[in-house]
Amino acid sequence: HQVLAVDLRGHGHSVDIYGYDPQTYARDVIETAEALGVENPVVVGHSLGGVVATAYAALAACRGVVNVDQPLQLAAFKDSLAQLEPLLQGSEEEFAQAIAMVFQAMDGPLPRAEQARLAQVRQPLQHVVLGTWETVFESSPEQLDAMAAELAAKVTVPYLSLHGSDPGPEYADWLYRQIPAATLEVWADSGHYPHLVHPARFLARLAEFEASLPG
Repeated sequence: HQVLAVDLRGHGHSVDIYGYDPQTYARDVIETAEALGVENPVVVGHSLGGVVATAYAALAACRGVVNVDQPLQLAAFKDSLAQLEPLLQGSEEEFAQAIAMVFQAMDGPLPRAEQARLAQVRQPLQHVVLGTWETVFESSPEQLDAMAAELAAKVTVPYLSLHGSDPGPEYADWLYRQIPAATLEVWADSGHYPHLVHPARFLARLAEFEASLPG
């Protein structure tokens, strides 16, 4: 397989230019793929990347999408951030404290070696985090749900929504209404990183999903 792994703007080695919404992130990935001659890919994204992968499918041609542990409805996420928002927007020390709490809550059953590896490579920038979550902070739950529905409705390709914790039956019903070609799959007690907790299983599932795609 040809694999293209993209650092989003403001992440890793990519340039840091303002514009941290999912559609802008997705356009960056689309332009990178086009520049490298990658056509009609299978798009895989974890966490924020799951939203970006969804936006990719809404904006450009692809064979299918794998969204790893990122519910598209963000109203619940807004609620979870509400108490941390003052710290996230505070001093460097307050931001570091808040973002550490966010990531620690995500570790779950992740092996300690993987926790240490992620901690070593993780370099959250306050302005990028705040820019990425700006829409969540500034929109009402109803507005967030409407934006999510509008984005999801544009996805017509097969869509695997793979979760390490159950997003609930209401989310499943919502997802199937918005994306008729979606499959929702829950790997119980796998936490936010099911692909790292069960790497061999994830690769096998990814290969199975790709093999099921038309073309």
